[in-house]
Amino acid sequence: MNNDAPVIPALTPPRRILLGPGPSPVDDRVLRSMAAPLLGHLDPLFIRTMDEIQTMLRYVFETNNRLTIPVSGTGSAGMEGTVANLLEPGEEVVLCINGYFGERMFDMVSRLGAKPIRVECEWGGPVDIEKTREAWRNSNAQVLFAVQAETSTGVLQDIAPLSEIVKERDGYLIVDAVTSLGAHSVGVDRNHIDACYSGTQKALSCPPGLSPVTFSDRAIAKVKARQTKVSSWYLDTSLLTAYWDSPAGTPRTYHHTAPITMNYALHEGLRIVAEEGLEARAKRHERNHSALVAGVEAMGLGMHVAPEYRLWTLNAVSVPDGVDDAKVRARLLNEFDIEVGGGLGALKGKILRVGLMGSGSTENNVLLLLAALEKSLKAEGFMPKDSGVSAAADFYAH
Repeated sequence: MNNDAPVIPALTPPRRILLGPGPSPVDDRVLRSMAAPLLGHLDPLFIRTMDEIQTMLRYVFETNNRLTIPVSGTGSAGMEGTVANLLEPGEEVVLCINGYFGERMFDMVSRLGAKPIRVECEWGGPVDIEKTREAWRNSNAQVLFAVQAETSTGVLQDIAPLSEIVKERDGYLIVDAVTSLGAHSVGVDRNHIDACYSGTQKALSCPPGLSPVTFSDRAIAKVKARQTKVSSWYLDTSLLTAYWDSPAGTPRTYHHTAPITMNYALHEGLRIVAEEGLEARAKRHERNHSALVAGVEAMGLGMHVAPEYRLWTLNAVSVPDGVDDAKVRARLLNEFDIEVGGGLGALKGKILRVGLMGSGSTENNVLLLLAALEKSLKAEGFMPKDSGVSAAADFYAH
């Protein structure tokens, strides 16, 4: 064994242009906030910061839910937290699966000992509402799950029809808003969503590490009426509530050492969202998405998702026949410092996943990516029909 201390050079990562499925580019204001001095996790100033984060998260989720907090963990922690609290062993749950993250929820639910009822839908299309209604009516499920923004396919799901299905017997609706929160309207109260989770590294433009979640009062009542303990101590809402939301005049109860710096980042990221405003932010994301589509189609490429179901934050660009998507992505990274994602599961090798999220959704990034993509495709033998940059520029000009 060599007992010499290792000599490791300082980490100096390049400033990549993150245009993949996440993480997204982090605003410099957020990065600067992370250099602030640490506070203790029960320091009065940090507790005030926690309260302000909750206020801003309610604004972004569009809800008055009291239990609206960032879980210490990535979006998958929020995902697991919703079902760990709302489902008990042996309980049926209807899962709408139209992409990779529906499959992940199936895995999580199965591990909890619940009984998932799968509603199989096309990858690249929305949830089949009639199949979902049939599955709901033919089950004893009280809980239905769907993904609003399926990151693996680029599909945006309309939540209202699912809410109507759940209302048939006063059920509970869980929604994945990881790639929509902060860009598309989630409308938790408007859509009667009972539990919703997201991630900080997408349209909120913060580093990964926290998962904003919100639970309705109805959902909390269901959790309190459980016959068994929540399987996860770490994600148990009754324990988290004592730390994040104790009654006035009652000291907060220690649960875990919160990631102070990550909460600083989220605090600043949410301030940026509030300054821009949800409506203006949504319009910006839609505009840049539309410009990208104009450029992509001018080059002779196609979008994997039909126009009426497309996410603005995650754009699924079909890979032309005969082109190796891995080589295209490698050229973008090595020659232009641009990161885009490849397809997952059934779409592996078939699509490029282009993220335009938060501070990364800009006119400059759209034009830069189109120019780099055109060069990279030519190097792989694909000749674009027309200039994607010119088409996008024309879109912006009108």
